[in-house]
Amino acid sequence: MGNRLEGKVAIITGGASGIGEGHALLYAREGAKVVITDIQEELGANVVAAIKGEGGDAIFVRQDVTSEADWANVVKVTVDTYGGITTLVNNAGVANLVGVEEETLEGFNRIVAICQTGVWLGMKACMPELKKSGNGAIVNISSLYGIMGTPSMVSYHGAKGAVRLMTKSAGLEYARQGVRINSVHPGIIKTPLADTLTGDYVAEITAATPMGHMGEPMDIATMSLFLCSDEAKFITANEFVVDGGWGAG
Repeated sequence: MGNRLEGKVAIITGGASGIGEGHALLYAREGAKVVITDIQEELGANVVAAIKGEGGDAIFVRQDVTSEADWANVVKVTVDTYGGITTLVNNAGVANLVGVEEETLEGFNRIVAICQTGVWLGMKACMPELKKSGNGAIVNISSLYGIMGTPSMVSYHGAKGAVRLMTKSAGLEYARQGVRINSVHPGIIKTPLADTLTGDYVAEITAATPMGHMGEPMDIATMSLFLCSDEAKFITANEFVVDGGWGAG
């Protein structure tokens, strides 16, 4: 157990598995009180149990990040339980390997609702408490695909690119209000989301990654940990790529 997040209260969306689970475990180990939100209730409860088993403090709240009412409930439960909010990690997301003509309006809207609208709703809902803390931090998990383009993933690229610029806009808006806001852009990471991609697609991306292998959820969580800690007190409205060098080519 460390103390880099001692005294912090962190909400982590999509915290029941993958990158979100990595964040929840690491943040708790570093002293934060962690609120895990997800639609996967059983997996979320398992992460809470793992954190408590290590001596940490965490709760699970079921949440659909596209629901404004669910966001209001998460904020209320967090404040009622821990007295405030200092930290938000907007991590929940889904992907869709579909091109311009193959994508449907329903599919496009779903990706945007979860990956983009959910991030804005999170910032909006948590901001009053984050400002009260006087030392708030938000990390929005975007993607390398929010910076560079590839074929046949139009809705995901659009939503993740929007998260990148929403982060910059919000970071500038709150720069003098005690809330820092940054984005993290993962490359290919070993997660349940990556498991939904075809083996050939994953192999192609891995081959294009200069370090020659996929990343781990903790590789993303450690970057976010730094950004949410007081060590990053002069960093806001910026983007941080964690991709094994893939985007540099």
